[in-house]
Amino acid sequence: MVNSLDLPKTPADTRVVVAMSGGVDSSVVAALLKSQGYEVIGITLQLYDHGEATHRRGACCAGQDIHDARRVAERLDIPHYVLDYESRFRDEVMARFAESYLAGETPIPCVECNRSIKFAELLETARDLGADVLATGHYVVTRPMPQGGRGLYRAADPDRDQSYFLYATTQEQLDFLRFPLGDMLKPDVRKLAHQFGLAIAEKPDSQDICFVPSGRYTEVIERLKPGAVTPGDIVDHNGRVLGRHNGIVHYTVGQRRGLGLSVGEPLYVIKLDAERGEVIVGPRELLATRTISLNAVNWLGDQPLEGDAVYEVAARVRSTRKPRPALLRATLDGAEVTLLDPEEGVAPGQACVLYDSAGPDARVLGGGTIRAAARPQSTRLGRPAGMMSRTGVLPARSLP
Repeated sequence: MVNSLDLPKTPADTRVVVAMSGGVDSSVVAALLKSQGYEVIGITLQLYDHGEATHRRGACCAGQDIHDARRVAERLDIPHYVLDYESRFRDEVMARFAESYLAGETPIPCVECNRSIKFAELLETARDLGADVLATGHYVVTRPMPQGGRGLYRAADPDRDQSYFLYATTQEQLDFLRFPLGDMLKPDVRKLAHQFGLAIAEKPDSQDICFVPSGRYTEVIERLKPGAVTPGDIVDHNGRVLGRHNGIVHYTVGQRRGLGLSVGEPLYVIKLDAERGEVIVGPRELLATRTISLNAVNWLGDQPLEGDAVYEVAARVRSTRKPRPALLRATLDGAEVTLLDPEEGVAPGQACVLYDSAGPDARVLGGGTIRAAARPQSTRLGRPAGMMSRTGVLPARSLP
């Protein structure tokens, strides 16, 4: 006999730490678990100078959000603690965010925050408090696996699924984490917030990067790295200078608008060359990508990702896109993904998340940071590796 959190205890004997951001989702998690009889402790992380963002909507971890989390905890009559991780957050997330943009990448700070702060420091704090599990308001699902441990799956609500941002969660962390909202739809979660009498029931969802109050991330980069943003040339894919730019941080691969060019044809950002300080543009067909190199790979599959074997997977190269059929193989410094159908706008610094299928109930097999994307041959872009052949390699097999 196990409880609703898959633990062999009664709810009354189970201590749960809930990560409370002050939003609807995490507040409902705390209320739901308390109503089921669990011993609930709420923890909120202060991740930056929240005084700058007090009363500002659209971002998490701000002053008003901490206040909202505290009010919910009082309503539920549960202990609540606010932990100051500003210094760690600045070094591990904000500084890396700026450095990545300056290197010509398009980073995802939420992935790094989950990896370095929320599912590392917060998880250790939960253990120090004697918790059996750490629960969050993320929209993903975990389930016990036949061979032991827990598998990570896409959420029931495809519009809310956050598996793309959680691919870097390790197996050890997954075994300690619980996501009670993974099988729910957002409207049902808001209904529960009303039923529990939570004042934040209609609070808007977080939209911004939490440390970019204005939405203008370049201002944050210039504040963190004074003088690092420098102008340079905008060149076409054959090296012809077409104009000037005020810093490569203002651009991302796939961008069309805001280039300030009049050349008689639509041009897109094909590559950002940080060493040369160049924004390289070209026609849309040069955005097509088949082969992607990954580093910082986190693997959650049942079989080791190693050797010369080629695996059939589904790859997701942006949070707003669906998983697409692909082939995966290990490399000496990471992994290589070959898309069966090319994708446009694949940008270094983004994540490539791997699933066992393209379906709505797919299991997350892991993923990595996009290091490079091979595109069609051109003078400045180099020659791609091309489509991987199955000839001469071990037969492709499905995972897990």
